Amino acid sequence: MDTQLNYKTKQKSFILECIKETDGKHFTADDIAEMLNKKGNRVGMATVYRHLERLLSEGEIKKYTIDGKAGACYQYSGEAVCEHFHLKCTGCGKLIHADCTFLDKLSEHIAEDHGFLIDGTRTVFYGKCSECSKGNVKIIECKKQKCSCHKH
Repeated sequence: MDTQLNYKTKQKSFILECIKETDGKHFTADDIAEMLNKKGNRVGMATVYRHLERLLSEGEIKKYTIDGKAGACYQYSGEAVCEHFHLKCTGCGKLIHADCTFLDKLSEHIAEDHGFLIDGTRTVFYGKCSECSKGNVKIIECKKQKCSCHKH
């Protein structure tokens, strides 16, 4: 019994190590299983999901369910992960973090002027990414404030 507990602890540490290597980007259970396999640590999908749920309950990771079609994705909660909105491309399915001061102000406006708190972890804007819109998206540089928008 003691050996089995130690084995599970090793699996959890392998999984957590892979999660930390995602560098704050979204990942799926399949991504973690693939990373583990590349490192020679074969772990079954049921084990990956079980440990993801444990890490979620321990506050180590965050879980995002974007739509009813795609599976959940996760994000490491370590060092300075802040709430953010998501952009989902309806063309290719890409999920983009939108950690943007303009959206933060929009959220503040809705809270202050409309008495409604937005849950940024469940807020998704749907549209087309720059690749799928074939360059029809104009990028406007914000001169007042810097946006820290970045893709994952």
